[in-house]
Amino acid sequence: MGERILFLTGRLARDSLHRELEGLKKRDFSYRVHELGLQVAGLMTADMIRRRLADPGDAQRILVPGLCGGEVEALSNAYGVPVDRGPKDLKDLPEYFGTGGREPDLSGHSVTIIAEIVDAPHLTLDQIVERAAAYRSDGADVIDLGCLPGVPFPHLEEAVQALGQAGHAVSVDSLEAEDLLRGGRAGAEYLLSLRESTLHLADEVASTPVLIPETPSDPDSLYRAADALSTRGRRFLLDPVLEPVHFGFTESLLRYQAVRRRCPEAEIMMGIGNVTELTDADTTGITAVLMGVVSELDIGAVLTTEVSPHAHTAVREVDIARRIMFAAKRDAALPRRYHSGLMALKHRKPFPHDSEEVAQTAAAIRDPSFRIQLTREGIHVYNRDGHRIATDPFELFPGLGVEDDASHAFYLGVELGRAQIAWQLGKRYLQDNELEWGVAARGAASR
Repeated sequence: MGERILFLTGRLARDSLHRELEGLKKRDFSYRVHELGLQVAGLMTADMIRRRLADPGDAQRILVPGLCGGEVEALSNAYGVPVDRGPKDLKDLPEYFGTGGREPDLSGHSVTIIAEIVDAPHLTLDQIVERAAAYRSDGADVIDLGCLPGVPFPHLEEAVQALGQAGHAVSVDSLEAEDLLRGGRAGAEYLLSLRESTLHLADEVASTPVLIPETPSDPDSLYRAADALSTRGRRFLLDPVLEPVHFGFTESLLRYQAVRRRCPEAEIMMGIGNVTELTDADTTGITAVLMGVVSELDIGAVLTTEVSPHAHTAVREVDIARRIMFAAKRDAALPRRYHSGLMALKHRKPFPHDSEEVAQTAAAIRDPSFRIQLTREGIHVYNRDGHRIATDPFELFPGLGVEDDASHAFYLGVELGRAQIAWQLGKRYLQDNELEWGVAARGAASR
């Protein structure tokens, strides 16, 4: 029946793995479970597999636990069949096979990220280039030099050229005509932002202009500017301007829809900083929703900023969001189960095990090592000497008997602290693993 898959596991998880596989509602594969001769599946490594699995038999694919260490990819050559990591928790097998049993393809996107260096006039050339490199590593495609009203920017031309030499596409953002001319003449690819009254600047430089209305409530001025540049055969982007919440936010969203309806082929840009920066809420959720709007309206460029401390991951949030939305739109699907990068504080299934299952596992333990798991009821700590449950680590610690073992006490303190945070927020907890914070964590990869 379909693909033949060999599942590798440990003694404690073997029976649960069988139950999960038998319980799959839609299964287009046959399977065999092989217990590799170790107790905990999460301690499996690629080297251990090479030593203990001589022949995979007739398997067409081997699936190892998601926590398996080492170079699993090298095993494919050794056995002559693909060897893949499965989910970290076997309770996630239904979702894993619900997406075809492979990692979703997030390599594609259709949105250009323009990352603005808002305080560029105050930075040295080296600082500008350094900031641009960080933005590019987070996913930015264009580096925008923000000019500040009334603040001199004597090294604007040098900044444009330095960024170009570093391989960046560059835009210059200003409401002052002189700044835009200087940036365009220095070689900027884009100019933000031209109005109907400053449209003549487009005739003086080769830069692609981003057009905005004379005022946000005057969309006709935007259309007239677009018509004028279309007549001249010039490329441009339209930006109806996204307003902050309670200062025209909903109306401005409708303007983007109106522009798309009136100009079905136009290139559109949306600047999202007025919402992400000016709302005291986690930016991951805001970004996800706004990028859903971007996807539905086929908006091809997004301008984002990282000014407020709480918005310091905005660029990589937009990067993963554009990939999730592109994949979901491609698949005609909801933007779910593609990537957890935007779920910084919660998990879709925070408590995959119930208390009865944990109790059964605890009853099978015959060694002194402590295991920690979460259920809706709280934090479970167990070994051969007992099984305890509480929601506060301070209630659990006195009964563990490790007061005279500093290193063990430190380890359990760290793990119980992680477990408490995960239980309080509704996050997934896996012992000996850091909590996952998505793109909100420093150093997190978005793809």
